[in-house]
Amino acid sequence: MVKIVTIVGARPQFIKASAVSRAISGYNKNQTRNIIKEIIVHTGQHFDQNMSDTFFKELEIPKPDYNLGVSNLSHGAMTGLMLEKIERILKVERPDWVLVYGDTNSTLAGALAASKMNIPIAHVEAGLRSFNKNMPEEINRVVTDHVSTLLLCPTQISVDNLSKEGITHGIYLVGDVMFDSTLYYKEKALKRFKLEKWALKDKQYVLCTIHRAENTDEYSRLESIFSALQSIRSNIDVVLPLHPRTKKIIEIHNKDHWLNGLLTISPLSYLEMMRLEISARVIITDSGGVQKEAFFHQVPCITLREETEWLETVYSGWNKLSEINVDSIINAYNSSQDLVEVVKSNPYGNGNSSLNIINILSGI
Repeated sequence: MVKIVTIVGARPQFIKASAVSRAISGYNKNQTRNIIKEIIVHTGQHFDQNMSDTFFKELEIPKPDYNLGVSNLSHGAMTGLMLEKIERILKVERPDWVLVYGDTNSTLAGALAASKMNIPIAHVEAGLRSFNKNMPEEINRVVTDHVSTLLLCPTQISVDNLSKEGITHGIYLVGDVMFDSTLYYKEKALKRFKLEKWALKDKQYVLCTIHRAENTDEYSRLESIFSALQSIRSNIDVVLPLHPRTKKIIEIHNKDHWLNGLLTISPLSYLEMMRLEISARVIITDSGGVQKEAFFHQVPCITLREETEWLETVYSGWNKLSEINVDSIINAYNSSQDLVEVVKSNPYGNGNSSLNIINILSGI
């Protein structure tokens, strides 16, 4: 038996981990001896009211075996408390592997706890780099990669990034587990939710998400974003699932008029968000995950950042990075309208990334 402790702390990580958990279940059905036992640890990093029983049931995600309840602390305090609690669990469970995803504080805490106990670490989404060390996520990525045993890379660019840092062992190009999830859930989203729920029509709206602190916490940047959205909405509906952080900042500055004319809705479930992504004419976002999902659905994307970890989406022409000023955002939006080329090759794999990961873990 191979025993794996999976560390997750944010909703996107659960969605990624769900693909691997399904692969584990499928693998175990064909085994009599060398089965994989997975223990799921939820750090609680991102408190989300949608992380309810309904969330786990809707997405067929195994409920966590442990919930640490660590949230709403500074980066250092959060990471330290998680590390302490994860260490206790690892002493009890004594796993063969610790599996971590992405670049959150939960990722770093899980990797540090395991490394100090000499437990091998497998890092899903290894090798991603924005090359912006002002991002806490960038520090989390780099440190996690340098203590990991298995580096499970989504793309060739991520493999190359590791090589440039002198990491040459334990690297596997497995593809992107988010693509696995997109393929698995797409038909479910189309069947369960119709555009009529939001009074929308196919390809006749722009979908926008804004949540990164670098955009919400700097007044001039947020003002520029909403000024651009006001200009865009004069010609097409703009749908804005309003993130709690963004909503709070707008209220603090008494700028409710920024939302005038926008279709502002509450945060969406994963399947609802996917449904709106599929039929959007353009997506405007500062989310790393949404950038990729736009590419998967072949919807043009404007990314409200000066850099991205997902360079493949930019090189393909489907994703345009925008400086945070009104003219740049509008110009990026206008030029995105011309993109009609179908994606002929997918740098994120063929939808078997989770199975690749399981085959590697079970064979080592």
